[in-house]
Amino acid sequence: MSNSIYAERRARVASQLGKDGIALIPTAPERPRNRDSDFLYRHDSYFYYLTGFREPNAWLVITGDGKSTLFCAPKDLEREIWDGYRLGPEAAPAALGVDAAHSVAELDAQLPKLLENRDAVWYPFAIHEGLEARVGGWLNQVRARVRYGALCPEQQRDLCAILDEMRLVKDAHEQDIMRRAGQISARGHVRAMKLSARMLREGKDVREYHLDAELMHEFRLGGSQSSAYNSIVAAGSNACVLHYRSDTAPVRNGELVLIDAGCELDSYASDITRTFPANGKFSGPQRALYELVLASQEAAVAATRAGARFIDPHEATVKVLAQGMLDVGLLDKNKVGSVQDVIDNRSYFQFYMHRTGHWLGMDVHDCGSYVEPSQVGEVSERKDPLSGEIIKNRPSRVLKPGMVLTIEPGIYVRPAEGVPERFHHIGIRIEDDAIVTESGCDLISRGVPVKPDEIEALMRG
Repeated sequence: MSNSIYAERRARVASQLGKDGIALIPTAPERPRNRDSDFLYRHDSYFYYLTGFREPNAWLVITGDGKSTLFCAPKDLEREIWDGYRLGPEAAPAALGVDAAHSVAELDAQLPKLLENRDAVWYPFAIHEGLEARVGGWLNQVRARVRYGALCPEQQRDLCAILDEMRLVKDAHEQDIMRRAGQISARGHVRAMKLSARMLREGKDVREYHLDAELMHEFRLGGSQSSAYNSIVAAGSNACVLHYRSDTAPVRNGELVLIDAGCELDSYASDITRTFPANGKFSGPQRALYELVLASQEAAVAATRAGARFIDPHEATVKVLAQGMLDVGLLDKNKVGSVQDVIDNRSYFQFYMHRTGHWLGMDVHDCGSYVEPSQVGEVSERKDPLSGEIIKNRPSRVLKPGMVLTIEPGIYVRPAEGVPERFHHIGIRIEDDAIVTESGCDLISRGVPVKPDEIEALMRG
């Protein structure tokens, strides 16, 4: 990406700080995994969004007059032998387009000077452990100089309020990266589906981790840097655990497999879920529930377009699922009443307990308010029929072109009194990534089949 894009973003931030404002943005720290070994490093999304800089141990400072200063690790040839190349502060202005750069070792000495005579200091609240205390220490040094005429910032503001709104609508370059990420992830899902059917046909022992390995192989083969989150490969009843973690269970003939996995490409996430028969052939009950979930997703997709509310796809999903649960016998109409009763009383919650989507971007659960900013003061109250809790409602976000969200309905059937046994232990989720357009939405993850006949045809191949 051209440095001009990051410079334009920094300028947009600066324009919202006030002429005497200052913003501080650290990147993520390195985190130890065990002795002498760190977890794979991943930069902070806000920091990268404004710099394009991937090295750890770095800070960005933006002032209201539009100036940007980077603090980064200094050149150190001995450490670079062990840990890799460092850009260094001398090369940073030309390489990154910032106005100035210093060694991060100078941070504590320079920050009080930069904060002096500012009226507000902005930084991301509640994200970086110890950041508030560190800012407080720098401000105390400024206060120590007030008798000499120095002014100390009187306000501390959450920089996320600015950056979340900026990141919520993706520009053409971001959309292009996310499309490519969706294509890579889709190929990974296709590869896992084929392997499952092939190994079972050959009589081999198939484990969840075999399919997980296929995903990661395709992600890296396609040029992505990593997975966007811990992949979920859930066979059989494990699919009823929404954030299933283990990956050692056997993949058995006659069971479904739910895979929720996506790669991260150039700091942008993809997020795809597919559910498929391990052997490539849906049973009758499996197909019945699968087609219900797919119909609910189609209703949600139809409700996703500019001018609609973020809540609209969820409500469209729930309406279809509620009717379907009555039709197939998951819910007894003599006990729960009509479709509207199921919706009003949230009877569907036994089998569908999550929302239908979330923002997607640099983070898999990306930043951005789900409340419409122009209507944040319009508050109503309702009593939740299940918990009895009083919930404050505010108008849902109005969708705009360039917003990216997931559409992911599901059904999860755990054995319980009154639940038909033929549906026990079936967990199904179908998830796609959607870019909002003026006339609807563009599904960027459909490189992997979603219709049951197409899934079966793929797995026969």
